[in-house]
Amino acid sequence: MKKAFHLILVLLVISCSQTKKQAFDIVLKNGNVIDLETGAITRQNIFINDGRIAKIISSESDFQYQTENEINAENNYILPGFWDNHVHFRGGDSLIQENKNLLPLFTANGITTVRDAGGDLTSSVHSWQKEIEAGELVGPTIFTSGPKIDGPNATWAGSLVVENENDISTALDSLQALKTDFVKLYDSRISGDLYLKTIEEAKKRGLITSGHKPFTVTLDETINAGISGIEHLYYIMKGCSSEETSVTEKLKSKEIGFWQAMPILQSTYQDSTAQNTFLRLKENGVYVIPTLHIGETLSYLDEVDHQNDDYLKYMGKGIVKTYQGRIKRALNASEKAAKDRKELDMFFGSLTKSLSDAEVKLLAGSDSGAFNSYTYSGISLHNELEAMVKTGMSPLKVLQTSAYNGATFLKKDTDYGIIAKGKVADLVVLTANPLDDIRNTKKISHVIQGNRTYNKQQLDALLRALLSS
Repeated sequence: MKKAFHLILVLLVISCSQTKKQAFDIVLKNGNVIDLETGAITRQNIFINDGRIAKIISSESDFQYQTENEINAENNYILPGFWDNHVHFRGGDSLIQENKNLLPLFTANGITTVRDAGGDLTSSVHSWQKEIEAGELVGPTIFTSGPKIDGPNATWAGSLVVENENDISTALDSLQALKTDFVKLYDSRISGDLYLKTIEEAKKRGLITSGHKPFTVTLDETINAGISGIEHLYYIMKGCSSEETSVTEKLKSKEIGFWQAMPILQSTYQDSTAQNTFLRLKENGVYVIPTLHIGETLSYLDEVDHQNDDYLKYMGKGIVKTYQGRIKRALNASEKAAKDRKELDMFFGSLTKSLSDAEVKLLAGSDSGAFNSYTYSGISLHNELEAMVKTGMSPLKVLQTSAYNGATFLKKDTDYGIIAKGKVADLVVLTANPLDDIRNTKKISHVIQGNRTYNKQQLDALLRALLSS
């Protein structure tokens, strides 16, 4: 009887110990977790259930668990999946499939989220969002502006036309009905007054806004109207010029044009004016998207042969054809125009560093997509991070411009941005520390998107599949 009782007791103990083991969908074990807020690195285990981080504990813990998907992250580095904060899906119906084929390029490069900054494929983008969420399509989470807002005869197809104040409400109503994530404004045809009024009305509705800025308004006016983010650095440079007011008046009277204004603004950059501008941007929480990599790429189209680019082979023939417009303009530019463009590109690097030093929030964005010559989806985000480090920014600050600042800008930081319990489990595992060398962001071992995992072999297979599609 005693032996039987003892056996029963042992079995009960074993049974209880087994039932205490908590089950998880995915476990990342022994990884070096990077805190994007502080740069601290700690060795931890990350537990994922239902697409979210359920638990994070020290690797030294004896916590008992069970899982059918354990990833050994020993000697690897884990950080939030990268965000590309400026991409485009566009080109009309004939390029829908070629745009769709770009989506795996983001995942293959550890980019788990993109901010689509305006295009003419909104209905397709919405379909892709649903397919990706359902696991039927490989690609990043897409936050989109839908169509851009501009004036009559806008540069980009599909833009919502604002010709008068009534059009503002109509355009914003349309975007809200489409459930877009932010409002993107463009500057090719919209008047300065209607541009400012559109921002003001969007702000009243609690909408996030970003865009180009008509040169017929000042940067201060744009900040006062309530802009959330400014795409590219031309507009920031204008606000740093001691001659901004007079240049604005010349643009209003059509005495000079956009590109004629560039050398004037660059040569009249004034540090005291710039510092006041940076302070205004910081105090008003305005984000700036520098897009340095595409700036350099386009500035040197007359010198660099891209025909042997590794990523050119992943681009569809229709998308490559859209590159010709910018290429022809570069090849036909005057010697002075080409020289000015290259000098401006160099200037924008130092301007980016100055913005960072002044604690203005920056967003890393590639501006990849059709029409933007040789700026490839996926890999260009890593090139942008490298370009930002080359300005003198620290790797930590540069990494913050991707997922961390991207989530805050779109007010998605409840779910994204850092590695913490309760966040969406969008993670990238690197084989080397990106804080030591930003180029290590390309050394990807695993990508986790919610409850889906991709190892290096699977990521490489995504790229190979595109060559046969």
